[in-house]
Amino acid sequence: MHGFPSHPIEMRNGGILLFIMSLPWLALVSLVSRMLCPRWDASVGRGIEGRVVSYELRGEKTSDNVFMFLSALGEVAFAYAGHNVVLEIQATIPSTPEKPSTGPMWKGVWVAYLIVAVCYLPVAFIGYWAFGNHVEDNILLSLEKPMWLVAAANMFVVVHVIGSYQVFAMAMFDMIETYAVKTVKLKPSTFLRFTVRTIYVALTLFVGMSIPFFGGLMGFFGGFALAPTSYYLPCIIWLIIVKPKRFGFSWWMNWFCIIIGILLTVLSPIGGMWTLVKQAKDYRFYQ
Repeated sequence: MHGFPSHPIEMRNGGILLFIMSLPWLALVSLVSRMLCPRWDASVGRGIEGRVVSYELRGEKTSDNVFMFLSALGEVAFAYAGHNVVLEIQATIPSTPEKPSTGPMWKGVWVAYLIVAVCYLPVAFIGYWAFGNHVEDNILLSLEKPMWLVAAANMFVVVHVIGSYQVFAMAMFDMIETYAVKTVKLKPSTFLRFTVRTIYVALTLFVGMSIPFFGGLMGFFGGFALAPTSYYLPCIIWLIIVKPKRFGFSWWMNWFCIIIGILLTVLSPIGGMWTLVKQAKDYRFYQ
């Protein structure tokens, strides 16, 4: 259950190549990377020849399976999160009363989720079919051969994180640079931007290399950090502002999302922390 094949990325890979990207290229890079990610599926059969695949629950105890299930929910929440970045994107789109930005944003969200589903679900289903309960959080660790396929998939991952890292880090860049200019009173300049982003990327690179518990971290932060901003805080704000008819369809749907989101926020970090503790028992720093 915890073996749900989360998308095989690590932020440390993206940090090294962050500076070669510029914002106008993000749409092209994101499209290419999304379409390349599932390409290994067509040849996955060659990497499992002779293997015995089991679909039994991985945990030895019922409690282990429950914790792995909760962590897996956090991983799914992490994969489908990103609404905090949507607001940053919408802020850059021209909007007038005659032509509000909500129109193209609504279409963009539908297309984005469709692309995510098309790219993620084949990896999840085919990965579990191919490797059973021995599938790793990073699916490329399970796919040992052919080597050319593993190498090509890793290159696709690099392309993917170049775009995704840039998008998700943009809000953090803006916050740090605003603090440096308004609070610390530093002069806005290209040197300041380069320095701030270099330090941030170096820090995330160090953290990513020092704490390589990919699945556990996804489960923990998917519920603790991303579920509130992605799944129920927008619904609460919408109910307060719009005030839909009580017990109407919109009212019930928003409350359903609120309840599910709160459950994810409470339960997923528990499973993620359990996974981190279990993985840390055998971990040796930089060895």
